[in-house]
Amino acid sequence: MPFSLRALFGKDQKFYDLLEASAEEALTSTSLLAAYLQRSGSFRSSGDLDDFIKARRKDKRITQQINEELCRTFVTPLEREDIEELSNALYRIPKTIEKLVERLAIYPGRLPRADFQRQADLLTQAAEAVVFMVKQLRHGAKLGPIGEANEKLQFAEGEADKVMLEHLRNLYRGEYDAKEMIILQQMFEMVEKAVDRCRDAGNVVFQIVLKYS
Repeated sequence: MPFSLRALFGKDQKFYDLLEASAEEALTSTSLLAAYLQRSGSFRSSGDLDDFIKARRKDKRITQQINEELCRTFVTPLEREDIEELSNALYRIPKTIEKLVERLAIYPGRLPRADFQRQADLLTQAAEAVVFMVKQLRHGAKLGPIGEANEKLQFAEGEADKVMLEHLRNLYRGEYDAKEMIILQQMFEMVEKAVDRCRDAGNVVFQIVLKYS
């Protein structure tokens, strides 16, 4: 049977499949967070922390599978370092969200849900942009669509910064005691960190496309 480059590179679609699956898990975590914040009642009684744990564990398995495939595969569609960097960047998104929800679940004080929801909405926008960007990779180095999605991602990250400053201003002027203010500030910062994780993943994709364009 004659050697076929198409067959060889066709097998490497698995890396695109895995990276897209990882990005989708990141988006799943952000969607879970948004739904979590919309629920009434105590976080501690919602009983669905397992959803976040499952999403993060599933993404961890995907990350491990990518690392294993990198060890077994001689020819990859992208540089190995790029695949590994993007994989790790994507995994950090659900990992950060899980840590946030763990804090929300044990927080005994008053929770400004609307403030967290504003951040969660921007986080979801950022994650959606990341999913789109990752899915574009298998179609080649097309800077146009990737660039537009990256601009949306950077805009969401910038808006999240503004919202974060507004939250801090409200905290400093609000009726929270010192302990509540410190805890809430830390949790607001964790949502901001999750948005930054999306930005980081988007930056990796953008740099990959620049390299191959």
